[in-house]
Amino acid sequence: VATPELLDPNFHRAVVLVLEHNDDGALGLILNRPRLVGGAEAVPQWADRLAYPAQLHTGGPVSEESVIGLAIGPPDATDGISPLLGPLGVVDLHRSPEDLPGVESVRLFAGYAGWSAGQLDAEVMAGGWFVVDASPDDVVGADPENLWRVVLGRQPGLLGHLAGYPDDPALN
Repeated sequence: VATPELLDPNFHRAVVLVLEHNDDGALGLILNRPRLVGGAEAVPQWADRLAYPAQLHTGGPVSEESVIGLAIGPPDATDGISPLLGPLGVVDLHRSPEDLPGVESVRLFAGYAGWSAGQLDAEVMAGGWFVVDASPDDVVGADPENLWRVVLGRQPGLLGHLAGYPDDPALN
């Protein structure tokens, strides 16, 4: 979760789900940047399975022409969905939805956020990011625009208080 001081417009108040983090770098999706474009326009065959609001989201500034789908799947799913967090996984959007029974609440992301080797770790150490546990509801919840406050608000101590941090503290 971006700290209030992180002013980069790509990541200001961003909630990022890190999908991969290793010696080569990190890859994640910004969860709280819905676009005005409907998800059905990007991947029409999945229109009936999209989570509300059924908008395409900006996943990050890298490869914005590619679309990644996250979804809630059955606990025993092994084909067509790669598990991430409990019932949440990356869904193969090239597959037909009919071939993946039980996959629901699909959220679509255009692009992703990427960091080179050690870059994200350095940003965390410099105080640019809070590392907190994720919930599948963070991905498929109905109010992505308020997700930054929701995620911080469920944290204990000082982090929980930051949920009320003003958009522009200079106006306070």
